[in-house]
Amino acid sequence: MLGLLKNPVVVTAEINVNLVALTVMGLISRLWGLSYPRAVVFDEVYYGQFVSLYMKRIFFVDDSGPPFGHMLLALGGYLGGFDGNFLWNRIGAEYSMNVPVRSLRLLPALAGALCVPLAYQILVELQFSHCAALGAALLILLENSLITQSRFMLLESILIFFILLAVLSYLKFYNLQRHSSFSGSWWFWLLLTGVACSCAVGVKYMGLFTYMLLLAIAGLHFWHMIGDQNLSNVSLICHFLARGLALIIIPVAMYLSFFCVHLTLLYRSGPHDQIMTSAFQASLEGGLARITQGQPLEVAYGSQITLRNVLGKPMQCWLHSHTNTYPIRYENGRGSSHQQQVTCYPFKDVNNWWIVKDPGMQQLVVSNPPRPVRHGHIVQLVHGITTRYLNTHDVAAPLSPHSQEVSCYIDYNVSMPAQNLWRVEIVNRESDTDVWKTILSEVRFVHVNTSAVLKASGFLSGASLPEWGYRQLEVVGEKLSKGYHQSMVWNVEEHRYGKSQEQKEREVELHSPTQMDISKNLSFMAKFMELQWKILTLKNEDTEHKYSSSALDWITMDTNIAYWLHPTSGAQIHLLGNVVTWASANVAALVYMCLSLWYLIRRRRKIYDISEDAWQLWVSAGRICVGGWAVNYLPFFLMEKTLFLYHYLPALTFQILLIPIVLQHLSHHLCRSLLLKSMFSALIIAWFSSVYLVYCTFSPVTYGEPSLSVTELKDLRWKDSWNILIRKQ
Repeated sequence: MLGLLKNPVVVTAEINVNLVALTVMGLISRLWGLSYPRAVVFDEVYYGQFVSLYMKRIFFVDDSGPPFGHMLLALGGYLGGFDGNFLWNRIGAEYSMNVPVRSLRLLPALAGALCVPLAYQILVELQFSHCAALGAALLILLENSLITQSRFMLLESILIFFILLAVLSYLKFYNLQRHSSFSGSWWFWLLLTGVACSCAVGVKYMGLFTYMLLLAIAGLHFWHMIGDQNLSNVSLICHFLARGLALIIIPVAMYLSFFCVHLTLLYRSGPHDQIMTSAFQASLEGGLARITQGQPLEVAYGSQITLRNVLGKPMQCWLHSHTNTYPIRYENGRGSSHQQQVTCYPFKDVNNWWIVKDPGMQQLVVSNPPRPVRHGHIVQLVHGITTRYLNTHDVAAPLSPHSQEVSCYIDYNVSMPAQNLWRVEIVNRESDTDVWKTILSEVRFVHVNTSAVLKASGFLSGASLPEWGYRQLEVVGEKLSKGYHQSMVWNVEEHRYGKSQEQKEREVELHSPTQMDISKNLSFMAKFMELQWKILTLKNEDTEHKYSSSALDWITMDTNIAYWLHPTSGAQIHLLGNVVTWASANVAALVYMCLSLWYLIRRRRKIYDISEDAWQLWVSAGRICVGGWAVNYLPFFLMEKTLFLYHYLPALTFQILLIPIVLQHLSHHLCRSLLLKSMFSALIIAWFSSVYLVYCTFSPVTYGEPSLSVTELKDLRWKDSWNILIRKQ
């Protein structure tokens, strides 16, 4: 044992100086002056609101995507000691002293900085020279648009980081496949691929495009493995299961975990939870939970209930009635039943209470033991305050003449008998004997006489009743009841077991809060499914933005975005790219596609201009770079949403990686003589110098300093379509 101590312990390590230098330069370019400007910059006004809600543990829904990116931004705020107290109401607002600006912007900046060494490593793993890899990294380093986007509390740099990490991890895994399958490093890079893909999707759904691309490439590579006679059937099955675990099961599990953490952190009720179902709202602390906690679970004959429409868009509303009647004649001359109005009311009110009555009995209280209402049972709904029965008949509704009017029946002693029997249909039942449950059950009320379904039609028409209906939403009996549209579905929100048979005592009871001892908790999967559905289907009204653009504008950078303007000087920050880099990326993509087509035609004629190894290298690079550009760009032509220039940055990143690939290919395979190679090298040096010169020229509007004069700002307007802000003298 002592003999081991005779010689010193020596640890050796290989350090890639290129990689270290690129990382340092990336950090300097993204972190320098990070807290400037100390004011809200463009979409920080949007993401900052969510960070504040995280700090206060208040639930929210963001229809732009999953919560992982928001949680990373909130992590920066948490590490900086942010208490969430700041009013994110306008771009340019000065941050108060309690806002840790540098901490909030740190994670996006770090992600943007690490994209530089990632670009270098990706080209190395694609088997290109270190010179080409260095060129790709420097182009990412000097790309003004990527610098701007990564220096603020925005998500694009984080998204691009995870996308590049996923690509690099898969390439490392694939290269290890040839000689060390199922080794520790093989498993590490394969698992990291799945983790990075799930993180990319968790930041923004745009990450799904690259994830699907890598799945397709992995599928193609496995297809080639099937044809390898050296691999046994058992080995192929193991490879298939390993890929399924790492690239599908783990990403799905991680995606679910993002929502699990999100829902665990945001346990308090807030302004956004009203679009969720009653069951979801009741699971949050405060708000509806304070009202519904401990209500009876099973609805019984004699139950006093409020009925909330499940659709909840554009606002939540409850089945409601009041003493006012429909006018004898409407404005268009049509007649009504002159019965008591039934509406959908968007506020909690004592007139929202109804009593579930057994048609065969007169009592309006719950018996002992309670008799629960089940799917398919026939009930009458008695309005709690006016004691009139919910009714519909063959009279046209006020705003929807093709549907039946719904009312509370008044006996005028005319030839219009009451038709007040309703069949309860539990839409989300597990069996035909399910009990109608508070909050959890979603039910339809089907009119026994006419088969019309109780429906809140005001959601779909967008119109409210006239003054005589107090601008409340229309409720109708929908004759065509195919399907289960959410406007036809209701759930019990507030519920108590009625105890008072006398009307005056019952009115006092209806005004008092409920206090019972049965709680209702949603499972995580139920909450996840509801929240995921809301994210996918909830769309804010897209309005034309001053800096919105079309996908066609992005390729030639015919647009820009003014992110920030100093309140007194000419200092400003714009999302503008390096013009030389953008143009070169377009040329590189065009050259790649033209050369690929030329090679394919020539190979079809059995003419091989380049070796098989060079061809495979060319094709594999195209799958990653051209494929990455295509999947991150072309889908925007199919999207009906407000688009901005920053949506193009993931696609642009892949296109930039293609530039040195094309340059190396041209140098190695088309420049045959030494003279041509020397001339080509000189052109590359001149071209790269122009990239650096443009980077320096636009640095003042990339970093926001130094302040430029009016003349200098006008000189930066290289295109008429660019909106450079000039203050009036």
